[in-house]
Amino acid sequence: MYYTYMVRCADNSIYTGMTNNLEKRINEHINKSKNGAKYTKSHNAIKLETAWKSKEKSLACKLEYQIKQLSKQQKEKLINGEKLSSYLKGKVDCRRYRRCN
Repeated sequence: MYYTYMVRCADNSIYTGMTNNLEKRINEHINKSKNGAKYTKSHNAIKLETAWKSKEKSLACKLEYQIKQLSKQQKEKLINGEKLSSYLKGKVDCRRYRRCN
């Protein structure tokens, strides 16, 4: 299983990434591990906001890319429960992703 996730940072910015081990990756971001992303080290990741799971790495990568193209306002709406299809219909097959939380 692969995950595309959104993390809230202390400056209220949102980091989007993908992984095959969600718990481990979020801990790396929050604890500023040497394996954490450069962005979350400097912006202080504080919590996981939302995540979607998919069966293939390529699907998780596609979703990550498309979410990164969205505005901050659209990302906030996804975090607050808006469906992926509201913004990504025709860009990714939204039926292939399941929200984790």
